[in-house]
Amino acid sequence: MAPDSTATAEVVTSTATAFVPVQTRSERPSSTSVEDFEAVTGREFEWKFIPLDKVKHLIDGELDGSPVAFTYSESAGTAVEWVDRTHASVGSAGIPEDRASANAWSSVEKVLHVTVSGEESAELVIRRDRFGTAPRAAHLVIEATANAHGTVILEHYGEANLTENVEIVLGDGAQLTVVTVQEWDDTALHLSSHFARVGRDATLRHVIVSLGGDVVRVNPAIHLVEQNASTDAFGLYFADAGQYFEQRPYIDHVAANTRSRVNYKGALQGQGAHTVWVGDVLIGPHADGTDSYEQNRNLVLSEGPRADSIPNLEIETGNIVGAGHASSTGRFDDEQLFYLQSRGISEEEARRLVVRGFLAEIIQQIGSPALEARLSESIEAELLRAQAAGVR
Repeated sequence: MAPDSTATAEVVTSTATAFVPVQTRSERPSSTSVEDFEAVTGREFEWKFIPLDKVKHLIDGELDGSPVAFTYSESAGTAVEWVDRTHASVGSAGIPEDRASANAWSSVEKVLHVTVSGEESAELVIRRDRFGTAPRAAHLVIEATANAHGTVILEHYGEANLTENVEIVLGDGAQLTVVTVQEWDDTALHLSSHFARVGRDATLRHVIVSLGGDVVRVNPAIHLVEQNASTDAFGLYFADAGQYFEQRPYIDHVAANTRSRVNYKGALQGQGAHTVWVGDVLIGPHADGTDSYEQNRNLVLSEGPRADSIPNLEIETGNIVGAGHASSTGRFDDEQLFYLQSRGISEEEARRLVVRGFLAEIIQQIGSPALEARLSESIEAELLRAQAAGVR
């Protein structure tokens, strides 16, 4: 009887463990091995919105992980080099939480390593436009040393069939802005996981801008691991007919007296335009004194688009300064249009003014005048194309 009872207990324990759900965002499984993640079916919350048939090969298929040529602007206080995947910095910001990210991690041959070390603010622009149409993997690590100040801009153009990981590591007292701009060709597929580790008294400004591509998914996980760490996470996206853009920012307040602000804004126009925003904020049990707020706003410009917006807030300590979240999706405000038209502005110009004003709040947070001006022009071009095509 004793051996049988023990066996029964073991079976019960195993079964119970198998069905324990993930209780909080920080408990999601993580691994650099693809085999440690179950096959993606599309029923998982992480993958339920994305057009899975278009990106399944990036999740499960073989990827070319060889280095791809790029161009960058020389800037004092910065260094750019290829390093081996076993370099000490690789994995210092985080490791994959999904199968696509793990596939890229295990496929790359070399990692692009960027160092920002100057105490006077420097701007480094990296242009990546040579990925081609073959399925590829990439890995980038951006490190800001203690008390360094700088901006790193990742610009993406041309064709792409890419899944990648981007790590961002801030030393104590560092002040770093990282901007990723997706202006891919219309057929591009891009899955990107960002991991950030923010040190004591350091501040990360993280900006995602998605304007081009067929399917673009850029998901940042920012970990505030030391006291007085801070982040401002911004996002801007403009989806046209048939485009799918997804962002799932995750802010992890680990240490005490940390601060975060999350603000994403998007515009959608044309049949089948689809955007997804899932915002997760976790205030851990040791994160006393946290000050956090997240919001997402979507402006629907025509019939046919769909915007999914899901804010989540988990709080594991009661001793915080404040925490909140907000989400909204709506169409044009007729009163705004009427006001502008009453001042002699045409309806089409009034519409463009409303959209530009709606998105300008995010553009102005980038901190690079040249890039801000170019993005404003790109948005104006999007609106003019829609007007020419008769999208209303």
